[in-house]
Amino acid sequence: SAKCGACGPGYATPLDAMKGNLRFCDPVSKGPREEIVYLPCIYRNTGIEKPDYLATVDVDPKSPQYCQVIHRLPMPNLKDELHHSGWNACSSCFGDATKRRNHLILPSLISSRIYVVDVGTDARAPRIHKVVEPVELFWKGNVAHPHTSHCLASGDILISCLGDPSGNGKGGFILLDGETFDVKGNWEKGEKVPPLGYDFWYQPRHNVLLSTEWGTPKVLASGFNPADVARGHYGRCINVWDWTTHSLLQSVDLGEGSIPLEVRFLHDPDAAEGFVGCALSSAVHRFYKTEKGDWAAEKVIEVPSKKVEGWLLPEMPGLITDILISLDDRFLYFSNWLHGDIRQYDISDTRRPRLVGQVFVGGSIKKGGPVTVVDDKELQGQPEPFVIQGKKVSGGPQMLQLSLDGRRLYVTTSLYSGWDKQFYPDLLKEGSVMLQLDVDAEKGGLKVNQNFLVDFGKEPGGPVLAHEVRYPGGDCTSDIWL
Repeated sequence: SAKCGACGPGYATPLDAMKGNLRFCDPVSKGPREEIVYLPCIYRNTGIEKPDYLATVDVDPKSPQYCQVIHRLPMPNLKDELHHSGWNACSSCFGDATKRRNHLILPSLISSRIYVVDVGTDARAPRIHKVVEPVELFWKGNVAHPHTSHCLASGDILISCLGDPSGNGKGGFILLDGETFDVKGNWEKGEKVPPLGYDFWYQPRHNVLLSTEWGTPKVLASGFNPADVARGHYGRCINVWDWTTHSLLQSVDLGEGSIPLEVRFLHDPDAAEGFVGCALSSAVHRFYKTEKGDWAAEKVIEVPSKKVEGWLLPEMPGLITDILISLDDRFLYFSNWLHGDIRQYDISDTRRPRLVGQVFVGGSIKKGGPVTVVDDKELQGQPEPFVIQGKKVSGGPQMLQLSLDGRRLYVTTSLYSGWDKQFYPDLLKEGSVMLQLDVDAEKGGLKVNQNFLVDFGKEPGGPVLAHEVRYPGGDCTSDIWL
């Protein structure tokens, strides 16, 4: 191992992260076993007029505060809709000894604010370091509705956006200075910009950044209207960018109504392939670099829709909302927010993923609910309602985070407050939950840990919607290796 201070934050390789081979002196990180996690908690649309906050949750089984929220950091404004967080520095900065993973970047999907949170001074009690106001994004980049944040090896922070300041779709990016957190301007160059934005991942060894498309911000803000898909308000493409010139090269069309959301390269920085989860088509596509040097995609998993009665449409998609890949690139996980199941696939052969684990933890097709399944290509009957520690869970599995060693999968149940309100109204009254699944990381297999439950319906300020999970030492969805 390198001497203390000889390297920057994170780990040298994905397998080092998985094994906990620490090669740096970062007091925030203590190896692969997570002890605390951070989650944005949202009050927008719940009827409770309080600001969103960042919750710190104790997940150490040896702790007397296990499964408890040990700190709450309220934001200074109302109705931000905190969403996906990222880091000021991660494993992409491993070679820079001057960098530390000590600030969490918290974009707000609705207000377009970006909060910079200090987690380095006291990891168990974060504090606000800086607020980047919406006008900075509007004036310096003509973008709004920031979504995904990734740190860059340069030390800067790259954030994808869903639209422009008027709420129209626009797949642009904004750069923050990694030291001052000031807005530097747009990352993208040239006139070509995708009509929609959402998530992204970059892979410098192949000189590429890939971004995805959700929908037009002012259209999706309050809920989902199926007619808006045909009107072109929802996405269908993976967009391919030249990493060096920041120019848009290509759009890979995955089909009308696909809505590609989370995009994940394999963690191996040499890999020229990965996966994207499509919400409405409930399909996972493998994307890859072709022999010609451009990019293509093929459908490798498809979750059949279920014919139903008592629901918005006559057929209910699984609605794949989050996917992730284990650090050894062995397993792919995704959540079906509407059907209610989490799946684990062996991706040793990336072109032929093999289902090896599946559990139901809620969803819209549970037995005894308002929805009746009249034709199902996968199940013999409707799943039983999911109950844990006496609590009947509302909502469906949504955001996922895997432990570095690949043996614990954390799950939260809120998607986005406007859609939660439409599809799972009880979620707004009862609050979301965080669950943990035990993972068989050798043969495959998932099992709910019955001893783990964080019930955000019991928060002091009232029931709240908890979203994405982050570990202080980095994780499968925020760290990128160069």
